[in-house]
Amino acid sequence: MQNLQIPTARVFLPLFEPARYKGAKGGRGSAKSHFFAELLVEEHVTNENLKSVCIREVQKSLKFSAKALIESKIKKFNVSHLFEITQNEIRRKDADGIIIFQGLQDHTADSIKSLEGFNRAWVEEAQSISKRSMELLLPTIREDNSQIWFSWNPDQADDPVEQLFNAEQEDCILVHSNYLDNPFLPDTLKKEAERHMRVNPQTFGHVWLGEFNTLSDSKIFNGKWRTADFEITNEFDGPYIGLDFGFSADPTALAVCWISDNKLYISHDTGKQGLELDDTAQYLIESYPDIVKTVIRADNARPESISYLKRSGLPHIKACEKGKGSVEDGIEFIKSFDEIVIHNSCQNMQNEARNYSYVIDRHSGDILPRIEDKHNHWWDAVRYALEPIMKARKAGKAPNFFR
Repeated sequence: MQNLQIPTARVFLPLFEPARYKGAKGGRGSAKSHFFAELLVEEHVTNENLKSVCIREVQKSLKFSAKALIESKIKKFNVSHLFEITQNEIRRKDADGIIIFQGLQDHTADSIKSLEGFNRAWVEEAQSISKRSMELLLPTIREDNSQIWFSWNPDQADDPVEQLFNAEQEDCILVHSNYLDNPFLPDTLKKEAERHMRVNPQTFGHVWLGEFNTLSDSKIFNGKWRTADFEITNEFDGPYIGLDFGFSADPTALAVCWISDNKLYISHDTGKQGLELDDTAQYLIESYPDIVKTVIRADNARPESISYLKRSGLPHIKACEKGKGSVEDGIEFIKSFDEIVIHNSCQNMQNEARNYSYVIDRHSGDILPRIEDKHNHWWDAVRYALEPIMKARKAGKAPNFFR
């Protein structure tokens, strides 16, 4: 058996003790990911049949996963001869050990069962893990002596990963680290932290010390939304459906909305990057079959796409009107509801609700009256869906359109 000598920062030493849940939270430069990548390689060297999964909430590309970091540790420790590295996974040679990389958002209650039998799960960027994803994952990794590791930069105190470790479970170990705890910190990164402290002290604690994000007021729907399991009844008005077309790296995004008692309910979201127009109608129909008999309001910047989809099985699709100030007006209209309730299954909406933000001035840290053009694809779809209701309310009239 090969004996690895891995220098480790003192702050992480408690994580070598046995525990079901192990967590490392903190700011940039704290070496959290490096520690878990090294620990994972060490365990796969000593146990040739270990099965591990590296997880994010959304795994768009392996380029943004821990795979490259783990590969670099394998080379650094001179154990490449023990592993077969393919495009999608890392395997132990002549044994059953494997490391795979997945996104929890892609799983259902049935598909998550494919991870049964795995001994280790490392959850990266755990601050983004939704309550639904946490509830799917924890009971799935169930082998004797299995462990689930979490590494994250804290965002909000009520994030599911914070609640997991705040529950004072006996089988938890949590360490809080920052760049000052990292004896291997490059000088370049240390100087960057010092520069951040001088230039933007308002965000320094969150970015570098792992403090909670006190600039949550920059989040457009902060305090307005929650998640729940709900069923649509006759008391709901709707559905109101909006479609935002994808372009380049942006996803095609569909949202299904309902209104009841001045609350906005979002029951379905679906979408996909790289969705060809020829495949869009069938994809949407399979995702939400009732779409064929319901009005869909789509981005009017793509009239040729709307015309094509109308001929391809979506007869009630039409262009929204939009216009100057429509983004700001639409957001304010959405915020005028007493509450926004997002179904637990709508992971795209939840992710954007957490991240859709006003611009923060990089020098002063002030929240500016400008909206960041990202994390907005499904919210654009919601705006399109609600456009006639917004106009009817402004005119003091009840909405009257095809349902």
